[in-house]
Amino acid sequence: MRSALSAIALALAIFPTAAFGACGDPQVKTDHPWYPGELSCSTFERLFKTQAEVYKRVTGRSVDTDEDKALAAWFWRNFNFAHAEDGKSDYWDVGWKGGGDSKNREYWHGLFALGIGLCGTTHAHMCAEMNALLGQGRGRVVGVSGHNTFEAYLTGGEYGEGKWALLDHDISTVIFDPEGKRLLSVKEIKADIKNLADPSYKKERQRGWLISGLHPSDARGVYTEVKWVEYLAGYACPPPMVHLRAGESLRRYLKPGLEDGKTFVYWGRNYKGKIPGPSRGRTWVNQPEKMFGADKATPDKEGQVRYANAVYTYKPDFASGKYKEGVIDEGDDHVTFEFYTPYVIGCTPPNDSPWGIYDQGAKNGLVLNGKMTCGVKISTDQGETWQDAGKTSDGMDLTDFVKGRKQYWIRFDAPAKELAGTDLAMRTACHCNVAVIPRLKDGANKVTFHASGLGVISAGPNKGQAEAHLVEGKMGDKQITLELAAPRNEKAVRVYAAAWVASGCPPKSEVKYQIEYSTDGGKSWKSVVKDWQVVRRPYEPDDFWSQSFCWGEAALDDVQGPVRVRFSNDGNIAYRKVEAHLAYKVSNQGPVEVTFAWTEGGGGEAKKASRVFPGKPGEEDSSWIIETGQKAETVWVEYAAK
Repeated sequence: MRSALSAIALALAIFPTAAFGACGDPQVKTDHPWYPGELSCSTFERLFKTQAEVYKRVTGRSVDTDEDKALAAWFWRNFNFAHAEDGKSDYWDVGWKGGGDSKNREYWHGLFALGIGLCGTTHAHMCAEMNALLGQGRGRVVGVSGHNTFEAYLTGGEYGEGKWALLDHDISTVIFDPEGKRLLSVKEIKADIKNLADPSYKKERQRGWLISGLHPSDARGVYTEVKWVEYLAGYACPPPMVHLRAGESLRRYLKPGLEDGKTFVYWGRNYKGKIPGPSRGRTWVNQPEKMFGADKATPDKEGQVRYANAVYTYKPDFASGKYKEGVIDEGDDHVTFEFYTPYVIGCTPPNDSPWGIYDQGAKNGLVLNGKMTCGVKISTDQGETWQDAGKTSDGMDLTDFVKGRKQYWIRFDAPAKELAGTDLAMRTACHCNVAVIPRLKDGANKVTFHASGLGVISAGPNKGQAEAHLVEGKMGDKQITLELAAPRNEKAVRVYAAAWVASGCPPKSEVKYQIEYSTDGGKSWKSVVKDWQVVRRPYEPDDFWSQSFCWGEAALDDVQGPVRVRFSNDGNIAYRKVEAHLAYKVSNQGPVEVTFAWTEGGGGEAKKASRVFPGKPGEEDSSWIIETGQKAETVWVEYAAK
């Protein structure tokens, strides 16, 4: 555990003022009818607004009731997230082939970094979404026969004071009662599964939603028993924010292969299709217009959805001093840069085995270029420990040190003055969800730009990343306190925190959990989460997941210095793992150039359109119109800090 004093000193890393050219949290959306991009879905407020608009456009129904809100969320997820096997998260720092629950349970990570997951993963995410949409404990994962499904607790109208209702994204299924008045729970479906799970039984009751939308036999095969429930099985922490440093660009490719079309970088299972890596044939992703009113399950088409890539290229400007915008620490013999992303660093595996991503020898996740000859070290636990990568060289590949993670620190064993003139460039390639990248349609495209001006620093989600910030307790204790600060003496404006708790089997619903923060070294505390409880509602089976999550966020008043985050409860419940994050104002915001590349008519050389935006926090700018021809297909979208 790092001492509080040294943690603060390293985190602050105060430098002389420089005219930086960074951009905090640039985002774009287009007026594409299905895939407008991250600015349409990067917070729950934006997400729910988009879901409601799409749902009303397609079904003609407004989202005034719990039922319609839940259906709008379920519909949207069907064409933005696919069933496939994602790579592990090494949350417990035991290695890729070690033990521990490595399921990706954080909502924004799942939606932006992955876009794929198995049944338990996607439905854990939906617990967090329903909490934000409907209220505390209004969603749960349900274990059924060979499958993990999901139920939302709906109220009002036919649901009265409340009933559980099936919302199964993974097999694209909701089931109404025989009269079509309300959605049914798994228990109710099980009682008459022969009829209720039959897509042809009183078809009109389904209001246009096909039962077993991905494969006709799915529903009948799984809703035959109710084995367990998982309350609060997923959580949400900081929404996705990209902080582009001076001299850094982020280019997102909608198809695998990067710029040469054959460099495949991913984080998931290699299904060994025509293109290596994760993919899904049965899904509504990339064909959302076919879902509502479908009379048969979607056919199996190889590569109906695949992964996308987000590639960061950072060229620090040592001559002007702009490099300081990316520095977490420096001295007479070293410079240390930080890297954070809402995506997940991928790799080109060293072999074609299904899980080759975990094997040593992976490439193309982090590559250095330039004429450097100094030593270089990598830390993935906030500088607590360092891995010596040896002497730098042009084309040096450091992928094995950082793959599968969302943050790293990289330390060059030379001062900035010696790195000037080396043309140092750091290229980090990530796996991301294709559905959240802005797309162009045929004809006129209205492009909306917005930058919040924020960056994020994180103590977690990995255990070691949080342990580097411990000032009280340890993982597994009943009370834990972390301390972190915005880098470069920036001002923190929001704190996010989450805890993975051993809540019991069944979970102890009477226990109250607290998350608090302090900006005066622990002298006084304010609430992030107050009296959080695991809310249990009947019906229930005999078995339960013995864990759950507690999470929340709170505004900060431009805090320039350390923030403590304390986790506690009144039930003697152990915290398996905790994490905390700060959103902070990025000083000296500079302009950012946005570029779209697309093809027309089914191929050919890509066309490009660019525009430079001031990048300063403010209102959305919707003045940019891009004209495209017929059969426009977006190839990549790039943001470049100037």
